[in-house]
Amino acid sequence: MEYSAVRADSGQIGGNLSQEFQVIANTGEDQIVWSPASDFAANIELAPAPAVVTERAEPTEEMKMVPTPGKDKCESMTEYLGEPLTKSVKAVVVAADRFNEDGTEAKPQIVLLLVRGDHSLNEVKAGKLDLLKKGFRFATDEEIIEAFGSKPGYLGPVGIPTAVPVVADLTVANMSDFIVGANKEDHHIRGVNWGRDLPEPDVVADIRNVVEGDMDPEGKAPLKMQRGIEVGHVFYLGDRYSKPMNAVYLDQNGQSKPISMGCYGIGVTRIPGAAIEQCNDEKGMIWPDAMAPFTAVICPLGYDKSEQVKKASDELYEFLKDQGVDVILDDRGLRPGPMFADWELIGVPHRITIGDRGLKEGIIEYTPRKTLKTEKVPAEEFKEFILGKLNL
Repeated sequence: MEYSAVRADSGQIGGNLSQEFQVIANTGEDQIVWSPASDFAANIELAPAPAVVTERAEPTEEMKMVPTPGKDKCESMTEYLGEPLTKSVKAVVVAADRFNEDGTEAKPQIVLLLVRGDHSLNEVKAGKLDLLKKGFRFATDEEIIEAFGSKPGYLGPVGIPTAVPVVADLTVANMSDFIVGANKEDHHIRGVNWGRDLPEPDVVADIRNVVEGDMDPEGKAPLKMQRGIEVGHVFYLGDRYSKPMNAVYLDQNGQSKPISMGCYGIGVTRIPGAAIEQCNDEKGMIWPDAMAPFTAVICPLGYDKSEQVKKASDELYEFLKDQGVDVILDDRGLRPGPMFADWELIGVPHRITIGDRGLKEGIIEYTPRKTLKTEKVPAEEFKEFILGKLNL
């Protein structure tokens, strides 16, 4: 199958290096980004998103509060003001887990995350920030109103309590004359600038998802995107587990060292679905040989009517079984059209057709499911021929 090994987040398993094996499929649940000019490929959760605005410009506007009735989304607000979406800043409020010295849960810390209006928050990246690495969730409406004095949709960093840390994405940190919520229903503030109208952000970090067209990490080419189904994952764990377990070995100098560990997982139940998504046509499935329910199917034409067809089919069936082939004999006595359609739908890779006319001509037909192009093979050579097709 067509697949890609991509950099990925290690999640709860830990370690600082892992790769997912993604089968390329438009129906996949994962978004993969890759560079056509290098070997870079990553799950969107881990792909670094560069600053689109590389240098902060000097302010050119005065800060001004403007009415935006009912415009609680960046898209509708900027359209109403006649400004591009890229001039707006989106506010996301989260509650960071905190704990008392005795380990009991304390009141969460409210944190304001800022991304440009046309970008989206990457929760995996946010979860790696020192402020949020103990865990976080999206703040409730009640928590937001208590911290900002406004309901969601009109939130922004101007004039907020100093107790609320502000985390700005790399792009946002370089923006000037931008538009933010006014912390007042039906109002926004335009012409906002760092340092002049509000303090510099407490944290500047990559917290957004990449989008198609962002440059790859080496600056060689714009990134491309595609969807995939994760069917495997490998992890380099280092000494994360071996140190606390005191799992050690003695090196050549007799020194005790922690074992370096790794692990992997295979999505056994995902692989068949991924194969079907990638290997199919309008007639049905096309199973890879290694995964097919049967490697070959014998389709006799008139199995219940012709003794010659029955004898030849049974003999070939027993021969292939003796060779270790996972073969099935269709003895239902169906007409060719319905019988072939069934096996094309099921997707058995190799179809063998035996009929009276062919036997009289000394021919057995072979049809690979992938191409459905039939070959007429001399009957006396067929056993050797089919074993070659099956790589036996």
